[in-house]
Amino acid sequence: MASLPLSVATSPTRYAAMIAGGASVGAAMLVLFVAHSVILAAAFLAAGIVVGGAVIAWRTLAPVAKAGPREIDWDFTRAVAEASADAVAVTDRAGRLVCANDAYEKMFDGFPTPPGLPLVGDGVAVLGKAGRAAWRDGRASASGFATDRQSLSTEIVRAGDESDMLVWRFVPIIDRDLGEIAADLIAGEAGDRLGASGVMAALVDANGRIRAGNRVLATRAIGRDEPLDGADFARLLITDSRGLVRFEREGLDGTPLRVVQMPVLMGEKSPILVALLDDTDTAPAIGASASAHVRSLVSLMPFGMALVDREGRFLQMNDSFVRAAGVDPTDPPLYPGDLVVREDKAAVADAIRRFAGGATHSSDMAVRLKGHPDEPVAMTIAGARGLGDASVLLSLKDNSEESRLKREVAQATKMQAVGQLAGGVAHDFNNILTAIMGHCDLMMMRHSPGDSDYDDIQQIRTNSNRAASLTRQLLAFSRQQTLRPQILQLPDVVAEVSNLLKRLMGETVKLDVNHGRALGAVRADPGQLEQVVVNLAVNARDAMLSANPTGGGTLTIQTKAVTAADVRAMKSDILPIADYTALIVSDTGGGIPAEILPKIFEPFFTTKEVGKGTGLGLSTVYGIVKQSGGWIFADTKPGQGATFSIYLPVHASAAASRVAPPPPPRPATKPAEMWGTGTILLVEDEDMVRAVAERALTRQGYTVLTAENGEIALELLASSGRPDLLISDVVMPMMDGPTMVRHARETYPDLPVIFMSGYAEEQLRKSIDIDAVSFLPKPFSVTQLAAAARDVMAGI
Repeated sequence: MASLPLSVATSPTRYAAMIAGGASVGAAMLVLFVAHSVILAAAFLAAGIVVGGAVIAWRTLAPVAKAGPREIDWDFTRAVAEASADAVAVTDRAGRLVCANDAYEKMFDGFPTPPGLPLVGDGVAVLGKAGRAAWRDGRASASGFATDRQSLSTEIVRAGDESDMLVWRFVPIIDRDLGEIAADLIAGEAGDRLGASGVMAALVDANGRIRAGNRVLATRAIGRDEPLDGADFARLLITDSRGLVRFEREGLDGTPLRVVQMPVLMGEKSPILVALLDDTDTAPAIGASASAHVRSLVSLMPFGMALVDREGRFLQMNDSFVRAAGVDPTDPPLYPGDLVVREDKAAVADAIRRFAGGATHSSDMAVRLKGHPDEPVAMTIAGARGLGDASVLLSLKDNSEESRLKREVAQATKMQAVGQLAGGVAHDFNNILTAIMGHCDLMMMRHSPGDSDYDDIQQIRTNSNRAASLTRQLLAFSRQQTLRPQILQLPDVVAEVSNLLKRLMGETVKLDVNHGRALGAVRADPGQLEQVVVNLAVNARDAMLSANPTGGGTLTIQTKAVTAADVRAMKSDILPIADYTALIVSDTGGGIPAEILPKIFEPFFTTKEVGKGTGLGLSTVYGIVKQSGGWIFADTKPGQGATFSIYLPVHASAAASRVAPPPPPRPATKPAEMWGTGTILLVEDEDMVRAVAERALTRQGYTVLTAENGEIALELLASSGRPDLLISDVVMPMMDGPTMVRHARETYPDLPVIFMSGYAEEQLRKSIDIDAVSFLPKPFSVTQLAAAARDVMAGI
């Protein structure tokens, strides 16, 4: 252990019993973090308690002395650090290195002080940020930095009686396949342990070349302790007329060998682990001692492996196999078929019998385990020879994490695809609604309220508005609606809708609102967040009424601050580490069944009766939250209600501490005159929309030129000259609206332009890089179209 200059007090001290006990607890935690030894930590804690007891006795019998500064036993601390195989260092509040072990010196070629380590790229900045987080939160971690030799990760813990020390533990990140890991094991201490048991081991690639071998194999095969990497494995062996295998170096008088082959990975070109055992009896069956060696070898494998006898019963399962198969160690299965669902039992049993009967090749088959019937896993079955009672090798890959990630990716992909589909449907539907609403407006201009047809036309108009509301919900789910974000506080949003919620809940449902302290401001559209709260509340009310038709239940709305440390403690693979303000809505209904939970955010999915729900409530919530940069999670237990947790990131700018006041209401103005003059070029590929827009603008006094695509519009501009206004759709066949406008402004740079589209303005402005254009969302009424044309031509 290297000695370091330590800036610590050395004068003796006498502690009171309480301080001694507290110090022993803190030191025990330090030992547990550094050395990963529960026994050593417990021993150190017990020693501290004994010291505390001794201090009590001393203070009872001896006069009280003036307390002095404490003395830190750095020799003991270094001994504890040396017990860890990881690189460990301790720094004080002043940023000085006060202790480090030999592994630290070896990793960093000396004793540099963290975070100022010899790292490539921005590694020092990453460490510095983690160190500051550890001082603040008590614990932090970091990864993604590297020296010029290896990638590293670190864990940092604030420690010491006065929390004035940081303990840094650095661990290399191993990013290698199982073949490389197995090669290192065989060439290292694991290979030496096998050699001590009489097992000669080598990892052989698909070309028959040795990737790694233990020293006992090298000594027997070539007569000296040298690496066998790259050697032709077959050339080291010879076979006599009886089929017995010996080392070529020892000749036919050498000791016969048993050759056992085990695949390390799946695939034709994967390496094979070969174990050689002395067979002094030259009998077909392996000896009891060698059989024990093979079982030891199986237990060392880093992947799931099991041995099965000729009767199809398990002989051995290593720890990796137990984890991958979800085996209960207290009640292990007797047959491999006991691991799988009933439908797969026959196939597994037939494969075991086939390989036990003499089949020599290996086979992969997809099976469904009892514990996870919805997630097929790959089981490799191979025949084994020369392993005594064992006649079949089973290999099982623990892919639970991979399956979980696949499910999450598939769900996210499905939601994205459905969102794109919903956005496209909403766009096309908006075109149809524009035509319907426009014709209704034109008809209502010719009928007075007392007319017999007026009520029918008004009903068509009302239903069109309802349909337009559905398209807005579809756009919200597909994250293509137009938002008006502001800096706001979530309690203000909840307060705005609290009266509405009380009316929606009725007298039988209790509304309980709780707000946390020190809430960070968020940036979102207040109107859309109100829609989120209302949708979740209505769903909760319906769930409680379904569980208890006579009424009753409690709807709880809670806001709270969630720090980065809280997110880190949650250990979520989805929620990024950051500061959030959370909105949590929970109910006391019957909960959401597990089979329905993955589908609740899909559009048009509903469990309500026909005609009582559109299935767009939660999908709208999902779209608004995601478009606002947040995350939403649903948690439920049958019979205990459901909880929806929304995490919105705290706005990071300086304005986050100040909530922007709502814009002042515009003073009521008298309806302006819609009549106008001038020439308007109208470009729209949908005939029905173009027709109604042309009639509406003509009625207002404008001269209207029409074109069904961008190319025809440019021809009209060339032949008719500059119009007073250009109104164009965005998405059109052949030449789209933005491309056509760019060409038109090459000739008329100051040409006023209005884009109209069924897609959201926010989405389109990201793809349209054109200045001084206005936007008119579909569906629009005749009045809205006329007002937009008047405002643009008047320069408003």
